[in-house]
Amino acid sequence: MELVGRGGVAVLSGAGLSTESGIPDYRGPTGLARRAEPMTYQKFVGSAEARRRYWARSHVGWRQMERARPNAGHQAVAELERRGLLTGIVTQNVDGLHQAAGARRVIELHGGLDRVVCLTCRERTSRAELERRLLEANPGWRVTSDEINPDGDATLTDEQVGGFRVVDCASCGGMLKPDVVFFGENVPRTRVDECYALVCGARVLLVLGSSLTVRSGRRFVTKAAELGIPIAIVNQGPTGGDAEAELTLDAPLGPTLTHLTTRLAGGSRPISRR
Repeated sequence: MELVGRGGVAVLSGAGLSTESGIPDYRGPTGLARRAEPMTYQKFVGSAEARRRYWARSHVGWRQMERARPNAGHQAVAELERRGLLTGIVTQNVDGLHQAAGARRVIELHGGLDRVVCLTCRERTSRAELERRLLEANPGWRVTSDEINPDGDATLTDEQVGGFRVVDCASCGGMLKPDVVFFGENVPRTRVDECYALVCGARVLLVLGSSLTVRSGRRFVTKAAELGIPIAIVNQGPTGGDAEAELTLDAPLGPTLTHLTTRLAGGSRPISRR
């Protein structure tokens, strides 16, 4: 509590923070039953069939992602920001739930599912607009699934995918892609630099709900350790950064963060309200 209560905290959040909102994670307790392999950038751009499979699955999965609401963990992080204790949030999640909870300074390391980008003209449009166009292009396609994956797509059979029609960019006819970083794709350098600047300028790095298995998020923990910045990790299960952390806590995020904000309420006054 003392680490956070003194302020200057940068947050690095992962999929484990959103599981209590009904979105499964990759490697934690809710990720154990995951069957579908995530789409890679190379498969997506190299195969029309792969794109059809992705957009059919994503069209179904988006309904659940769109209904997801911030949980107690997101609300607690937003409250810590309102009290002036956070310098910012780097999230590996693409669900937009930090912003929905009221957090302001959020860097989406891997982008956001609420946007779509054309790979030819680079125009960005809303996911809501794409969903409207997909419904028009597939009037008789009615498919549901109980298996939703962390990246917002659903598990479907080849037969279910077979009749789905993909739409292209309304402006130039180019290939549309969700505005997220796929596996095998690089995070834009300017975004990485922004994340490094946030972490390097912090007094403490607080990791929430990330297994730190892949380099994309782990590199910020490594940098903090190199600079001697204290690291605290709250996650269900071990992480790749445990050896570098000053404090680790294996616990559910929502109750733990709610308890933290309640305890801090008596001893910290709001520094700024943005």
